[in-house]
Amino acid sequence: MPKIIKFGLVFFLFSFFSFLIWLSTVLSHYTAPVLMYHYINNEEPLRSRLGVSPESFERQMRFLRERKYNIVSLEELTDLIKNKKKIPSGTVAITFDDGYLDNYTHAYPVLKKYNIPATIFVVINRIGRHLGNDDYMSWNQIRELSESGLITIGSHSMNHPNLSEINSEEQLKEEVFESKKILEKELNQEVKFFSYPFGGRSLEARRMVSLSGYKAAVGTNFPKGSPGDDLYALKRLRISENCRNMFIFWVETSGFYTHIKEQRDDY
Repeated sequence: MPKIIKFGLVFFLFSFFSFLIWLSTVLSHYTAPVLMYHYINNEEPLRSRLGVSPESFERQMRFLRERKYNIVSLEELTDLIKNKKKIPSGTVAITFDDGYLDNYTHAYPVLKKYNIPATIFVVINRIGRHLGNDDYMSWNQIRELSESGLITIGSHSMNHPNLSEINSEEQLKEEVFESKKILEKELNQEVKFFSYPFGGRSLEARRMVSLSGYKAAVGTNFPKGSPGDDLYALKRLRISENCRNMFIFWVETSGFYTHIKEQRDDY
């Protein structure tokens, strides 16, 4: 056999088995994606990476339903992780941060249309206010969502500070404990979930969230290699208008994107 053919065969076999090793590694790191949305309107996608147009959002929710994803509430996903149960492939949870008015006017009708559960994290001292370019949901709108049976309301702190930059235990306690207390009083039900403002958390902030009685907490800016089953540091994927491309959305909801992203940079 000519040397060039032998070399080509060896190179092919090496590449093929390297691919199999890479694939097995990726497949062993399946993580049910928790999608993170912010704005659902036609203005914000032009200004930041935090906006998704109503048209793109509906297309994404329809995609999940038509392809029979296992769309679960954050509580259902948390229970699977807590009880160390196998998470079915295609599992996904939907979350929103900040409590913008367009979550009520644009996102909620789509979620109702496709019967998709979601968790919306609200900032207490922004409720019912107009700040800069942003309008926030009122207490009555938040109560309506909470009573719908489809939407879970969680805390996103009192004032939206970066908890990892707070050194005062009293201030941390106010942001974490007090926001839970106020939400539970206004909604007349237990508030089980917390979202770290700006996505990050210190060990002290995590401890405070745990002590306050939340069932779980979500964020984004965690160091590479952070465990995927820490109930007080559940990883999320930010969804932007880039995901109007349904191939990108499919990749990000595959359950393997988190692992792939972590190999590139800090999460």
